Amino acid sequence: MDWLSSLFDWHVFGVMAAKIIAAYLLAMPIGWERERVEHSVGVRTFPLVAMAACGYVLLADTAAGGDAAARSRIIQGLTTGIGFIGGGAIMRGRGNVHGTATAASIWNTGVIGASVAEGRFEIAVILSLLNLITLRLLMPLKERADRVEHKAPK
Repeated sequence: MDWLSSLFDWHVFGVMAAKIIAAYLLAMPIGWERERVEHSVGVRTFPLVAMAACGYVLLADTAAGGDAAARSRIIQGLTTGIGFIGGGAIMRGRGNVHGTATAASIWNTGVIGASVAEGRFEIAVILSLLNLITLRLLMPLKERADRVEHKAPK
């Protein structure tokens, strides 16, 4: 077992595991909310995006070797990749576009994971809470606006 300890830093493992789990837990309520209202992207996707974003940013620390420009490129690539996933959540049908809030939430979830990786838990918590507030509490306002739009003469 000593050979494992020499290859594996348990303290670093604990810190990294705590961050990845925190990203997962902060994204879970957002995924649950999307699942609750029967969206195609939900309880599995959001935590996975947050964990992956957290993991990429944690790896960027090692891969960039202190080079801010390299670190920036890694985060830019992450942002692009998450945008691609979010784009898959947007659907068009019957003259309407659906899924933009889900796509934006996926993008936000990536930032939650990245924030946790950077140790900026206050940013991650604020983003998670505001995402939930936007999805849940603003829904009646959106539904009211949709009803008014459908009643308006064309």
